[in-house]
Amino acid sequence: MRLPDRTAFSGPIARATIRTSFVLGLRLLVQTGTLLFVARLLGPQQFGAFAGVAALAVVLGTLSTFGMHFVLLSEVSREPALRREVLRYALPTTLLCGSVLFAVYLLITMLALGRTGMSLPTLIAIGVTETLLQPLFGIPAAEHLALERTARSQLLTTLPLALRLVAAATVFFLHPTDPLSAYSYGYLLASLIALAVATFSMPAPWPAPKCWRLPTGGEIRNSAGYAALAVTANSPTELDKTLAARLLPLASAGIYAAGTRVIGATTLPVIAMMLSVLPRLFREGHVLHQRTTQLVRWVLGATCAYSFTLAALMWFIAPIFVYLFGPKYHGLGHVMHWLCLAIPGIALRLAAGSVLMALGNPWMRAGFEVIGLAVMLVAAILLTARFGATGMPLALACSEWMMTLLGWAFVFACMRRKRTT
Repeated sequence: MRLPDRTAFSGPIARATIRTSFVLGLRLLVQTGTLLFVARLLGPQQFGAFAGVAALAVVLGTLSTFGMHFVLLSEVSREPALRREVLRYALPTTLLCGSVLFAVYLLITMLALGRTGMSLPTLIAIGVTETLLQPLFGIPAAEHLALERTARSQLLTTLPLALRLVAAATVFFLHPTDPLSAYSYGYLLASLIALAVATFSMPAPWPAPKCWRLPTGGEIRNSAGYAALAVTANSPTELDKTLAARLLPLASAGIYAAGTRVIGATTLPVIAMMLSVLPRLFREGHVLHQRTTQLVRWVLGATCAYSFTLAALMWFIAPIFVYLFGPKYHGLGHVMHWLCLAIPGIALRLAAGSVLMALGNPWMRAGFEVIGLAVMLVAAILLTARFGATGMPLALACSEWMMTLLGWAFVFACMRRKRTT
């Protein structure tokens, strides 16, 4: 096999990856601090309930923009002057879809997750945050990314997370009688402040509401694939918490959720790399060049090297996290050992999905992720019934590796097809 041209990763992409990795490192510290504060504050049972409900809201919220933020990323990366025209229909679409999805979220939580015992105001605060505020906040972040301001985009994305850290620390030290409700209100306020900062700090304002319009049929078809991949992309690493809250005792679900949050944070360097290469792949991916082929091969090799090394490291340091989370999370080390099986699968699945999206095949990405979700659902039901709490990390590993194998098979099939056309 011909070795990749080193210029594919020693130039602007490598520098962008380093800058983005630095920002994502800051994001990792913020997320870690928030996770530790919230997990210790709530304890395994309430944390399991919160993680399950919040995960459901996050998954539904990814559909709120109906893929319009990916359309903005794609169009503006090729022609920045298209920004205003895309925003004219992206903003009302997000508000309309988000409102419908908020109602769906409330219905599901009250019917299927009633055992969590969370109050209606708490559920509303979490739902509004993830189905309305965060999707709107993602639009300016996508615009910065389209203009190859990757580090700035991720720094902006870190803002609500930093504000959540402040909220979690405040509730932790104040010791209110109902910490879950108090944190949920801080959760809402953090996203509201971040959205205000993001919109007012943009060089050009958003179009006024009187200029808004609904998308045309062609624009809806253009965004439909992106909408599907948006919801399926987050579902594998979010809906497992909802399944855990449904299938396991809430304390076990909380321990599992803590472990998966730690494991998920370790994939941030892969996300940094993919965010750095996405604008170039969007520009060049529709017509396959030798340089693009080399870049994709380098992405695969780098992701494999990083993820397998990380899995081995996490296996050995897993007991440290029991100390960090506290004695209530006894058994976390055991869960994390099993979660190490999923680390390479998660990283490789993220890379394959991003490549397929940039090569103009969002439906392929959505397809393998839907199959992965089906595998997770069946595996979780069967394996938790057989192995108890251990069954959830095993189900996650089965799902992630299925998606990895299918995703990269689709990538290479797509590249072969483009070479022959």
